[in-house]
Amino acid sequence: MPLYLQIANGLVSQIRRGSLRRGLRLPGSRDMARSLKVHRKTIVAALDELQAQGWIIAVPRKGCFVAEQLPDFRPQRITDRTGNEAALIKANFPVHENGFVEFPAASLTPGALLTINDGFPDVRLAPIDLLLREFRSLSKRTVFRKYLAYGDPAGSPRLVETLSQFLSDTRSLPITTNNIMVTKGAQMGIYLAASVLLRPGDEVIVGEPNYFAANLTFQQLKARLNRVPVDEQGIDVDAIEKLCRKKKIRLLYVIPHHHHPTTVTLTPERRLRLLELATRYRFAIIEDDYDYDFHYSSTPVLPMASLDHHGNTIYIGTLSKTLAPAIRVGFMVAPGDVIRLAARLRRTLDRQGDSMMEAAIAELYSNGTIGRHIKKAVKTYHERRDHFCRLLSE
Repeated sequence: MPLYLQIANGLVSQIRRGSLRRGLRLPGSRDMARSLKVHRKTIVAALDELQAQGWIIAVPRKGCFVAEQLPDFRPQRITDRTGNEAALIKANFPVHENGFVEFPAASLTPGALLTINDGFPDVRLAPIDLLLREFRSLSKRTVFRKYLAYGDPAGSPRLVETLSQFLSDTRSLPITTNNIMVTKGAQMGIYLAASVLLRPGDEVIVGEPNYFAANLTFQQLKARLNRVPVDEQGIDVDAIEKLCRKKKIRLLYVIPHHHHPTTVTLTPERRLRLLELATRYRFAIIEDDYDYDFHYSSTPVLPMASLDHHGNTIYIGTLSKTLAPAIRVGFMVAPGDVIRLAARLRRTLDRQGDSMMEAAIAELYSNGTIGRHIKKAVKTYHERRDHFCRLLSE
C-alpha cells in the first residue's frame, strides 16, 4: 500500500479509537513529516486523502482539524421541519410543468469511505495551479482584454483553432475551424445537435441500455425513441438496418469508444456498416466520445467521424472528464451548416462561452500541459485500479 495511504489509515484508526478527538488540531505537515521521517509531500497527500474522505477539515491559515461530524454511517433521527417555510413556492401564473422531463440530480455522500460513480475524474488530479498560471499570464498581456468583450457563440477563436489542429492530429478528423464549436460540456453539444436536427415525432435510435441524459434530451424534444440492444460487440447494427427499412430514421445516437454504461467498444466492422447505413438512409449520427483520452488495455480506436466522408456524423467530446466536472468545456465537430445553426441556437440560450477560460485552456493545449496531465492521470488510475483489485482478491 502507498505510504501516504498507510499514514492516512493510521490516523483514521486513531480517530476511531478516540485518541484523536473531534475538533483537535493536528500537527503541521512539516512537524508530522519530521516525526515520521518521511517527505512533507507524503504527509500532504495523506492529509488530502483524509480531507477528501471527510475525516479532517482544513482551515486556511489555521491548520487541519479532526472533523466534528465523522464519516461513519449512523442512523439519524427524523425531525419535523420547524420555522417559517420558504415563501413564493408557487407562481401566480401558469407554468407548463408537464413540458419538461426531469433529470436526476447527481449527489455525492459527504465523507463517504467509498464512492462508486460512472466515471467522474478525481478532481484532486486536476491541473488547477497550471490553469491559474495561464490566467495570470494572459491577464498581463494587453491582447487579453479582448476576451473580456462579447465573442463568437461558436467559441473563442484561439481555442477553436487549437482544438481543430489537435483533433486533426490525434483523431484524424478531416476538419477546419468552420467544423468545430466549443460548448459547455458534452451535454450542451448533444442538446444543440439534437435541437438542430429533430422535430416532434421524429424517429431516433438509441442503445439499450444507453446514456440516460441523452435519452431524456431526445424525449424533451418530443422525439420517438427506438431502442436497439447492445451486446459484447456494441450496438446491434442488424436491428438498426431493420428499423431503417420500416421507419424514416432521423438520428442515431451511439457511444462507440466506451459505451455507457456497459463500456464495450464498437467493433470496426459495425462502425463501417453504421456509416454505410447512414449514407444510404440519410440519417445523422451523433457520436458521443466523452472519454477518448482514457483507456487501460489498448490504444483508443479512432472515431467513426474520422472515416465519414459524406457528412453524416456529428462528433461530440468534453474536457470535463479530462480536467474536472466543474470546468464546463466541450466541443462539437460537424458539417459547417450544422455548426452555424447550432451557434445561432446557442445565442438564444447562452450568449457565448467563457472566453477567458477557453483562452487559458488553449494555452494548456499549445504548451503540452494537457497531454502530460492525461498521461499522469491515466497512470494514477491504473495504479488505483490495480490496488483496488488486490484488495478485492484479499
